[in-house]
Amino acid sequence: MENCAQPLFTFGIIADIQYADIDDGFNFKRSRKRYYRNSLRLLRNAQKRWTAETVKPRFILQLGDIIDGFNKRHDASERALETVMKEFDSSPVDVHHVWGNHEFYNFSRDTLMRSVLNSTTDSEAGGGHLSICEIYAYHFSPAPKYRFVVLDAYDVSLLGREESSVQYQQAIDILKAHNDNEDLNHPPAPVGMERRFVKFNGGFSQDQLDWLEGVLSLADNKLERVTIVSHLPIHPSSTDPICLAWNYDALLSILQAHKSVVCFMAGHDHDGGYHRDDSGVHYLTLEGVIETPPDSDAFGTVSVYEDRMFLKGYGRMSDRILMYP
Repeated sequence: MENCAQPLFTFGIIADIQYADIDDGFNFKRSRKRYYRNSLRLLRNAQKRWTAETVKPRFILQLGDIIDGFNKRHDASERALETVMKEFDSSPVDVHHVWGNHEFYNFSRDTLMRSVLNSTTDSEAGGGHLSICEIYAYHFSPAPKYRFVVLDAYDVSLLGREESSVQYQQAIDILKAHNDNEDLNHPPAPVGMERRFVKFNGGFSQDQLDWLEGVLSLADNKLERVTIVSHLPIHPSSTDPICLAWNYDALLSILQAHKSVVCFMAGHDHDGGYHRDDSGVHYLTLEGVIETPPDSDAFGTVSVYEDRMFLKGYGRMSDRILMYP
């Protein structure tokens, strides 16, 4: 791909940094090692690579879980976030932040709305945000005919929502209908799609789905190419079912009905994943930094061309050619 024509623009991608100033540990099931301090070093590796690129990235997509929930236990949430943001601030490139479950382990939704992790305050977002019920969703256009949409996968959730809110009550109803475990972080079944009904996942409200429908209809009319990002994956073939958004099928139906959509990017599943559906839409789940060994990396640079995007992956992130539908 190095011999190809100059891209229209490029952008960086990274997911699940989950930094904490604590010793290495393990995941919830104690089956995977997590490198909490090393994640900061891997972010530095990514920043150095992006800075050295011949074509500098127009922006960075940070796909959620920027710091780990363990920070809350140690009263270190603000300090950990400042540490990670200092690394991102070392580059002049705008960063678009997605919110994941670990953001809500550390901060309330109201606090996040007023924090540096609220990217809707960036001028490039162009005011295209959903301004109801504190839903963190917006869109921006980094170049003519190209649009990116950031979605709020914890809009309907037990995480970050007040217990008195409609969204919290909807989340309770959804979980109780599918999961009768006392600990709702335990999946209701050992295998299958029902495993997604756990507390560390969430869903998209009808308000957000209606808003997305409008954004994509406008993009269709303008002949734009749209990439959508969220912390939670939405295609069963792109992830372990335990990581899927609760109402992934509703979102899939919308995406597959709009010719402007070319790609959906997510984090959450630290193993990563990929699928291309029958309509040609790509579903890319990024490998998580937090479970990447010190001798490897987990980030990428995406080059955007007239007919495709090319992902140059580093470390355990694979290269991919993403042809447009």
